[in-house]
Amino acid sequence: MLITFEGIDGAGKSTQIKKLVSFLTSANCEVITLREPGGTEVAEKIRNILLESRHDISPTGELLLFSASRAELVREVIEPALKARKIVILDRFFDSTTAYQGYGRGIDLKVLESIISISTCGITPDITFYLDIVPEVAFGRKFSKTSLPLVFDQSEPDRMESSGIEFFKNVRQGYLEIIRLNEERFVIIDALLPANAIHHKITAVLKERFPLELPS
Repeated sequence: MLITFEGIDGAGKSTQIKKLVSFLTSANCEVITLREPGGTEVAEKIRNILLESRHDISPTGELLLFSASRAELVREVIEPALKARKIVILDRFFDSTTAYQGYGRGIDLKVLESIISISTCGITPDITFYLDIVPEVAFGRKFSKTSLPLVFDQSEPDRMESSGIEFFKNVRQGYLEIIRLNEERFVIIDALLPANAIHHKITAVLKERFPLELPS
């Protein structure tokens, strides 16, 4: 089973993934957690290139780097894990590419579809949880909101985070359009709910949809 989590930075994906992993492993499920970009030696090197704030990368170059990282992750880790009937939980997958590089950067969606198909080998998540939050609030969770451009409290923004509020507004609208076109796969959850409430919603949905594969 492939479970993916989507949403802009600050939505709380990492927290919910940790909670879900704890829930599944306590029931003796074999779980692998991964992130995009990353997850293999090559993919982690690509991640460093993509997120280093000093690098100026064109939208097309950004798309191809993300896709190269994904292709390595799918081939080396995701495909073997799914064949072994493990539960794979992935922090971002191809929906992020559509939202960020398509709706955010403005790359043609038909071009994206072709590249995504190649990089994923046709693999589609069984279910995707989208944690919805407006960019202003999401960034406020991570960084100071004293002024725009944003002033960051604890660490410098990575290259993607430095794209600005308007970019992330476009990304969020992109996600909502992706969900509209893929309603059966997506579960939208208000990211402002308490973390435990979100976790209970996630586990309840999984138990309902996959009763034979998950603990009761």
